[in-house]
Amino acid sequence: MTTLTIRGGRPLKGTIRVSGRKNATLPLIAASLLAEGTSRLENVPQIHDVLVYRDLLIGLGARVDWDPVRGVLTIHTDGVRPGEPDYHLASSIRASYYLLGVMLTRYGEASVPLPGGDKIGTRPVDQHFKGLRALGAEVWLDRGMIRARARRLRGASVYLDVVSVGATIQVMLAASLAEGTTVIQNCAREPHVVAVANFINACGGKVSGAGTDTIRVRGVDRLTGTVQTVIPDDIEAGTWMMAAVMTGGDVTLQNVIPTHLTPIMAKLREAGAEVYEMGDAVRVVGTGRPRAVNVKTLPYPGFPTDAQSQMTALLSLADGTSYVTETLYEDRFRFVPELVRMGANIRVEGRTAIVKGVERLYGAPVEATDIRAGAALILAGLAAEGETTIYGLEHVQRGYEKLEQKLLALGAQVQLERQGVAVG
Repeated sequence: MTTLTIRGGRPLKGTIRVSGRKNATLPLIAASLLAEGTSRLENVPQIHDVLVYRDLLIGLGARVDWDPVRGVLTIHTDGVRPGEPDYHLASSIRASYYLLGVMLTRYGEASVPLPGGDKIGTRPVDQHFKGLRALGAEVWLDRGMIRARARRLRGASVYLDVVSVGATIQVMLAASLAEGTTVIQNCAREPHVVAVANFINACGGKVSGAGTDTIRVRGVDRLTGTVQTVIPDDIEAGTWMMAAVMTGGDVTLQNVIPTHLTPIMAKLREAGAEVYEMGDAVRVVGTGRPRAVNVKTLPYPGFPTDAQSQMTALLSLADGTSYVTETLYEDRFRFVPELVRMGANIRVEGRTAIVKGVERLYGAPVEATDIRAGAALILAGLAAEGETTIYGLEHVQRGYEKLEQKLLALGAQVQLERQGVAVG
């Protein structure tokens, strides 16, 4: 277990660079197997899930060159053959399920374990199955494995019953090499959906409509490798923005796309923070105790569920009572008892957290249960009086590159320890 100890109460000040988006990087790595030859991804974050995906591809026969200093991942696919990915690796991250559509459409068969990842609630794969079956595949469960086969996928109309990023990307990947045209309706519109579509098109594919609720994919016979830069991580950026507000700091974030941050910036301004957009940078200044606001998570372009935990932590210090409603995942409030341990006044009723702001939080030992819950506890620790020790930091490191280095660069007092050995 990895722990992070924070001596709180110091305003964060300075400039840091936001890393590449985790939720764009992983499907792009999977999508590289669609293409013949070599693909290169740039601005790739050095995080646990990327290393897992690298090893998954190597196990399937790809040659992968990783330059963590430059953030460049080069993938050579000539040696890839049909086969099962390593069960332990694939079942440890949810995004491994993208290999299903990729391997199926290119090689006619695929097997992946049922997905793992954060325990934040039910995240069914039924829409993935529905989409692949509409394209003509046989899909079934076999003792913890998802298996699929098809002699050749064929274009079809697919209506997703719920807006799902994973299912949208899955069907788009599978349809890229299918025969004919696929129309996907009720699509997710997240920027990383657009990023995957752009990658497919750069490889010679024909995808249109990404970023809207209807995507059309005209299948092609072959795709060839390309170069693509991973878009910045809006959730990482939002986390640092909230940290600036909670600590009364002044933080500038470089390498961002401000339009991707619109819902977060809107809520921070509503809470009284100063937010300045400067091209590909954003500056956030905390102006005192934040005001209470109400937040409801929604699919993009609504307020992101992945920023809800951090926003709840911020509102625990707000002047007044806030209502935070989580519409996507029923277990996303598992971090609340840990915030309460630090002095927060939060009551959860169903899918809504009622947050009565307190004037201060106090350091305490707490445990991270998933990526964003851990991020929320880090923010609370930065703002709290005294010392906070966060256990289970390895969860957070799945989604935040160079976490302790960036905290130190902003003036935080932190100590990272792994198995009792100080490493930062």
